[in-house]
Amino acid sequence: MYPAIKQVKPLDDYNLLLTFENGEKRQFDMTPYLNIGLFQELRDEKMFKTVKTSFDTIEWDNEADLDPEILYKESKQITK
Repeated sequence: MYPAIKQVKPLDDYNLLLTFENGEKRQFDMTPYLNIGLFQELRDEKMFKTVKTSFDTIEWDNEADLDPEILYKESKQITK
């Protein structure tokens, strides 16, 4: 079981800053997803920046979302 996402912030170059319920901050690169289905709409930076938390994960205004397991496994821990 992976921790839920408590906060998300869109960054430059289609990256997301994720804060998980365990306090970890991680960065997730959306670039590999931008040619797949509904995620193609996120190439529009205005749409990409609509990202918000929803239950234990994130979603955009176009109803695209990702499982928190994927977000955790494929993100990189920030050690600042």
